[in-house]
Order: sequence, then structure tokens, then C-alpha cells
Amino acid sequence: MTAHPLVRYLALVLLLLCGLMLSSASFAQSAPRVELAPVNREPIYTETNLVGTVNSLEDALLSASVAGLITQVAVNPGDHVAKGDTLIALDDDLARFDVAAAVAAEQEAQATLAEAERLLREAESVGVGRNIAATEASARRSAVNVARAARSRLTAEQARLNALLARHAINAPFDGVVSARSVNLGEWVTPGDSVARLVNLDELRADFQVPEAFYAAVQDEALISLRVGQQTYETTIATMVPISDPSARTFLLRAHVPDSASLYPGNAVDAVLRASTGSDGLTVPRDALSRYPDGRVTVWVATPNENNTYQVTEQRVQLGINFADRVEIVEGLSGDEQVVIRGNESLVEGVSVEDIAAGSE
Repeated sequence: MTAHPLVRYLALVLLLLCGLMLSSASFAQSAPRVELAPVNREPIYTETNLVGTVNSLEDALLSASVAGLITQVAVNPGDHVAKGDTLIALDDDLARFDVAAAVAAEQEAQATLAEAERLLREAESVGVGRNIAATEASARRSAVNVARAARSRLTAEQARLNALLARHAINAPFDGVVSARSVNLGEWVTPGDSVARLVNLDELRADFQVPEAFYAAVQDEALISLRVGQQTYETTIATMVPISDPSARTFLLRAHVPDSASLYPGNAVDAVLRASTGSDGLTVPRDALSRYPDGRVTVWVATPNENNTYQVTEQRVQLGINFADRVEIVEGLSGDEQVVIRGNESLVEGVSVEDIAAGSE
């Protein structure tokens, strides 16, 4: 029995439609998989590579302020000390004797003053001019003034000798670590001789010499990326010294050191300084760029299709400033595009691609 011509026609149409659907599915499955990223409009920064040194805000070479024999050495290099701890002590026997003598002299002066004041009160109580001569009363009044001045002088002398006694102990002026000690037990020191170096490890800064041409562009809100080994730490500017080194044409920039950076005074540190240009621009990731030997630079722009794929077109661009992992595009893009950042090595004009991110969803 022969099939009706209309039935044969409908069957042929169905076969053609199925073939088209299978072909479309096969095409979508065979589309290259790429990663896309949007073109961003954002503030543009300049970047400068820097090499600096970590320093402490409190780094003191401690010295003796009086002459004496060292009778106690309480610290060694590497010791942690607190503010006020005694590091080095000098023989203070003679200084203590002087203080004791000053205390006795001040007590004697106090007793002399008390007696002079008693005699003056006695003269005033019996009546000046009747039972005691006016000159005698005046003399007693002068004696009180002299005794009071003598006591003040001896009180000041006692304070001076106490201060001198205190200088026989060299104490830590702040919390820190003893990085060096230059004296030993039994040595004689004179005023100005260095005895130890104390460094505060809690107040660290990274110092960089920055080309003076960047001074106007560097603001307090500029960002600095410190590179320590394989780690990068974002930090900010602590201070800038607006005085240029005439020989190097640089100025000092001091950055905060994060506690997590595990840096110590004297460490060398690399950094990248990011300073705002004051303007916005279009940027793409560095990986979006394709460079050619003739100097051309292009990106692959991805335009959405209806079947969840994208058609790519190669677009020549003109580059501006590089910063972080992005590049400014000054010509060639409008800002509402998406560009291929992975899988762009072997693309051809007009090919359809699939977004990896869309496929993972």
C-alpha cells in the first residue's frame, strides 16, 4: 500500500526540523568555552614601584648621663623590656651619701627656720616698741627670711642630688626590644657613652624615597601595596615629608606597616604606590588584551546570541594607564561591552562561544 503524498510531505518536514534542532544543539555543545568580564568605568590610578626599608618610630641609642662603674647588667640583646625597667646600673654609693647629707642639711635648715619664726612670734606678742626694741623685731624678721631662703636652697640641692642619684640607673624610655648592648659588668662609663640600643617593634613604618615628580599626585588617601615574599599587604600613607633630597630628587614617604606583615626594623620591602589621576575611565583586565608584532592591541568583544551563546568580534583598542591587574582603554570601547579574558588565544572573527560562568550555573 502506498503512503499518501501529504503524509510523506509532513514526515519530510518533521525530519528536517529534527535535523535542524540536532544541528543547533550540536553547534551549541561544540562552541568554544571562554570566560567573560565586563568593561568597567572606574577611577584611574598611576602606579610606581618602590623599594624601601622598615624603620621603628622609636629607636634609641641609650647613653650614660653620669660617670660611674657598672655594677649591674640586667639585659642582653633580644630581651623584651617595659618602659621604666632598669637596663644598666652604676655604682651609686657616693651619690646616696650625698643625698643623705642633703637630707640632714635640709632638716637642719627647717629647724633653724622654726626657731627664727618662734622668736619673731615672741617679739610680736610682747609688743614692738614697748617691751622690745623695734630694731630687734626687725632683726628677727630678717632672720626668718634668711632661714626660709636657706631651707629653699637646701631643698633644691636635695632634689638635684636625688636626680643625680636616679641617673645612675639607665632605664627603658619605652616598651621595646634590646637590639644591642655595648658595655659589660665592671666597665667604667662617662657621660655620653652608649650602653644599649632599644627598638619599639609595635610602631613600625616603611620608608620610601619617591621621585619628586610624584609629590603633587600623591594624596593621603593613596594606596600602597607592600610585597613581602609571596604575600601582598594593602596599607596607607602615614606621612609625607615635603622636603626633597637635592642629590636624588626624591622625598620621603612613610607608610604604615600592618601587624600581620611580620616585618622588623631594617627589613627591605618592595611596594607599589597607587595615586589617583583624578579622572575616571574605561578599564578591562590585562588578560583581555591580544598583542601583535606590528604593535596592534585588540580585545574580543562578546555579543549575546539567542541560544545562550555569544558571538565574538575582534576590536582594536588604544591603551592608557596600567594599574593593578587592569588597563585603561582610551579608544575602541564604549563601556557597555563584555570582553573575553580567558580562551581568547585561538578565537576567529564571528565565531560563537559559550561563557564558562553561564555554563556552571
